[in-house]
Amino acid sequence: MSVVAGAVVERRLADIERRCRSGLDTAALGSEIVGRLRRVVPAEAAFSATVDPVTLLFTSATAEDPLGPATALFLDNEFGQADVNKFAGLAGAADPVGSLDRATEGSRTDSARYREIMAPLGLGDELRAALVTGHRCWGVLCLHREASSPGFTDEEIALVRRVAPVLAAGLRTAVTALPPPNATTGPDGVGLILLDSALRTVSMSPEAEQWLTDFPDGDRQDAGLLPVSVLAAAAGPVPSTVRVRGRSGRWLALHTSRLGAQIGVVVEPARPAELGAVLLSAHGLTDAQTRVAALVIRGRSTRQLVDELHISANTVQEHLTAVFDKFGVRSRRELVAVVLADLSGFA
Repeated sequence: MSVVAGAVVERRLADIERRCRSGLDTAALGSEIVGRLRRVVPAEAAFSATVDPVTLLFTSATAEDPLGPATALFLDNEFGQADVNKFAGLAGAADPVGSLDRATEGSRTDSARYREIMAPLGLGDELRAALVTGHRCWGVLCLHREASSPGFTDEEIALVRRVAPVLAAGLRTAVTALPPPNATTGPDGVGLILLDSALRTVSMSPEAEQWLTDFPDGDRQDAGLLPVSVLAAAAGPVPSTVRVRGRSGRWLALHTSRLGAQIGVVVEPARPAELGAVLLSAHGLTDAQTRVAALVIRGRSTRQLVDELHISANTVQEHLTAVFDKFGVRSRRELVAVVLADLSGFA
């Protein structure tokens, strides 16, 4: 990279980092930032999504052509098949960024995702990133190149690796910001969606139709397609619960269950207890710290924490000290007060 080119790249990366810290909502982060990133790392198609930091299931997504029509195939690969660079694997890896060519050592056909989906679409190398900050994944990103284009270089992978945590922090801020005071209440009652094994809609209640209009990508219903969050919940482990932040700022919960050969997805407003883990994650708590904090909020004593988590009293205190530091409090009572105040903003 020449000195001039390097200076241009640095300016563009600095601009991306500023925009990630400017309070953009998730939709803008998923489109504007990806567009700016492609001025630094060229790609013919892109996919970006927010994820539930607890389950890692998608809660909203933007997919460019030719990726969009193949959504169900990608979801089946992501949640139902073994393959390289799965988002969940990247989220827990020391390096959360990887390319298809490097993962397969240049033998792309070793990947089922490439053989069955990407190659028929005329796509070549793929660069995937789990957007992780504070030990939690808040989104994912995928850049694709055409089959005739060269693969992603080490330098390009390093650039995405540099941007990923900044974008993750922006997503965390956007997802966990307090809702606007005029957030609408939505329909009365819960909604129900029934899907077949191929993730095709069998039936949908009127309440579900109304709830889905508030989903970040709910306008996909105009084309007869369900939001990716619903499809991902149905394609992932069943039963499960996924929390989705609506465009109104309201939190919704998706509960999946298997009904014979069909999958039922219940849509309803998320209860405060279901938001606790997500909001604790927003403060950068590790999994162990989150477990301790969640039990403290429920009134557990140190002895009960030792018994339930099978850890020593010293370890409990170490986790509690870290939790207090991250929340800026000095006692259990202050911690509970801060968390309950956060939750009241979403009620």
